[in-house]
Amino acid sequence: MAEVCSLGGWVRLGLGVGWVLAILGCSPLADRPGSAAATPLAGAAEPPRYVGRATCAACHPAELAAWQGSHHDLAMQEATAQTVLGDFSGTTFNESAGTSQFFRRGKDFFVRTAGPGSRVGEFRVAYTFGVEPLQQYLLELPGGRYQAFSVAWDSRPAAAGGQRWYSLYPAQLLKPGDSLHWTGRDQNWNSMCADCHSTGLDKGYLPAEDRFETRFAEIDVSCEACHGPASGHLAWAEGKAPASPGRGFLRALRGSGSSAWGVDPATGNGRRTSPPSSSAELETCARCHSRRDPITPDAEPGSGLFDAYRPVSLEAGLYFPDGQIEDEVFEYGSFVQSKMHGAGVVCSDCHDPHRLTLRAEGNALCARCHSAERFDSPAHHHHSAGTSAARCTSCHMPARNYLVVDPRRDHSLRVPRPDLSARLGTPNACNGCHTERSAAWAAQAISSWTGRTPPPHWGEVIAAGREGRPDAPPALGALAADPAVPAIARATALVLLGGFPGGTDGESLRTSLADAEPMVREAALVGAQALEPEARLELVEQGLGDPSLTVRLEAGRQLAALSDFFAEHPERLPSALGWGALGHRALDELRSALAARSERPESQLNLSSLEAQLGNLEAAEAASRRALSLDSGFVPARLNLAEILRRVGRDSEAEQELLSANRLAPRSAEAHHALGLARVRRGDLPGALAELAQAARLAPEEPSHAYAWALTLEAAGRPGEARSVLRAALSRSPNHRELALALVSLERSDP
Repeated sequence: MAEVCSLGGWVRLGLGVGWVLAILGCSPLADRPGSAAATPLAGAAEPPRYVGRATCAACHPAELAAWQGSHHDLAMQEATAQTVLGDFSGTTFNESAGTSQFFRRGKDFFVRTAGPGSRVGEFRVAYTFGVEPLQQYLLELPGGRYQAFSVAWDSRPAAAGGQRWYSLYPAQLLKPGDSLHWTGRDQNWNSMCADCHSTGLDKGYLPAEDRFETRFAEIDVSCEACHGPASGHLAWAEGKAPASPGRGFLRALRGSGSSAWGVDPATGNGRRTSPPSSSAELETCARCHSRRDPITPDAEPGSGLFDAYRPVSLEAGLYFPDGQIEDEVFEYGSFVQSKMHGAGVVCSDCHDPHRLTLRAEGNALCARCHSAERFDSPAHHHHSAGTSAARCTSCHMPARNYLVVDPRRDHSLRVPRPDLSARLGTPNACNGCHTERSAAWAAQAISSWTGRTPPPHWGEVIAAGREGRPDAPPALGALAADPAVPAIARATALVLLGGFPGGTDGESLRTSLADAEPMVREAALVGAQALEPEARLELVEQGLGDPSLTVRLEAGRQLAALSDFFAEHPERLPSALGWGALGHRALDELRSALAARSERPESQLNLSSLEAQLGNLEAAEAASRRALSLDSGFVPARLNLAEILRRVGRDSEAEQELLSANRLAPRSAEAHHALGLARVRRGDLPGALAELAQAARLAPEEPSHAYAWALTLEAAGRPGEARSVLRAALSRSPNHRELALALVSLERSDP
């Protein structure tokens, strides 16, 4: 399958703006004959237009022939007898959530299953989605919505376990109303998938009507999905436009000049004759082959990656601390960690960009740049030649399965580090095969082969930062400043620094804000949360003028977060350019980025958070209510609305929202916690203790819940119980500063 999923929006808890991503299923719509406006070509009289692959084929027939039948070509197709691979002969699939039946009526394909409101109905298959190793089906719902059905067809051969229906979420009981149910927002093609499975997308969301009029230039991933709208190129080819580096395209995929690969006889490794002169190719592929947030509406190919999307750093739950893939993150975030990327390797060095096949099969692919005599031998890989264990990818690109049957290889091309597995609990390629052996055994085997002790790895510093260890900030600062470390790891260190108030003097952040990589500069601003307002303001001022949109957006978020500081120190506004030209631009861009995902309740929630920070509480309330109109069960929006209502003195309305949140999500620790705090404020300590205790029980890993519960126990005259709660919480979070200080204070006051 090409890429089955695109990625989702931002979300926040409380009133702080944060980011969250969700991997979803996907779907398409009616062909778009024209194009969305893009950045005009220099000197062009009109914005570039999509011309279609038939026009491209007139001059590039070989490239079109190579592309036909590729996963890009088959990424999405109209559902016909030729394109549908699944068994629609009346077969059924049973799961805990219910039964689905697959059948045909005439030339159409249908699924009978539980739909909106749990009502069983018949839903027509409008499009197929992908081809191998699985195929999904897009079902049409009212409002112009196309939804990815969560029971997929395993298109592998029967001998490999395929030719069957199966659930993409076998361990989850998904019912209508759940965002991951096929009817939910996280399975909506228009919002979540079409961007990467079609060409020239115009999402066409109409907020006032909460419906879509989505159009595209071509149904699948065609020529202009990567090269960009080609009308300017066509004019250039016909001599109707002046010469340009991009030959009439918005951006040239290949840089200027020539470069070739050779093998360095001293090392046996490949060496490029000159470094790539452009990052355009990698950024073009990364637009879909990365875990990222869109930050502009219907971004056209040709804009820089960090002006259209925000790729994530090595976030916990997505990546292991040493950077190995954990959740579905696609390839970009792994590849930019690799020595290959550092040496100038680009995607097309290994992959044919039109056929999407490898340039060579097996170890022969690696031998194009690495001496086979030196590396494709038992002396290097220590396994029997010709076996699967002797494949380069077995050790250097281990795979994990996503969507149950789809193996994705880790593109960080790393050396196996079982010694890190023993210390950090990370996976390693050795124990991926030798499952009966320990990581210590594998580490010893590698040491005996090499005769060396493995060097320190930055993953240990990332792990310390994630754990909140008090000794982590200096190491994180040093990691962020180390130019030998991949930019994505340096960015992650800076983000983690932001979780240690007072943990840095800001010097590493100031240095990083001048880094060449936008991800590092953005992360420096995230890390600035650890600084006092005066020091943070200095960095925000610098970030407001950054050339990269992702950096300016973070500067805008930080600027909004400083609103309380400005209220106390109005004299600082002019030097901060607070609401001057750059400040206004950053905030306008931030609102525009949120509007790009206005169909998502998380984006409305982020907008509410932004307006609340700026003191625009009426606008903040409206945005929270829009979020709830999109999803009445979206508990974070209800908690946010309650906080806004409290701030404007409507306490009884606020408590009703909190009660609703607890009814909707009785196992939400955040909902119980918020209701408990509300009852503390009105002096109902018994009621507060019941809610805070429940929050702490539901989320024992969250120290703030235990902290609030303990302080309320103390206020209720029960210090012994408060100490017990704090000790138990510290046993789970031994590095949590506030818990430790509270316990010390209680024990000092113990008579």
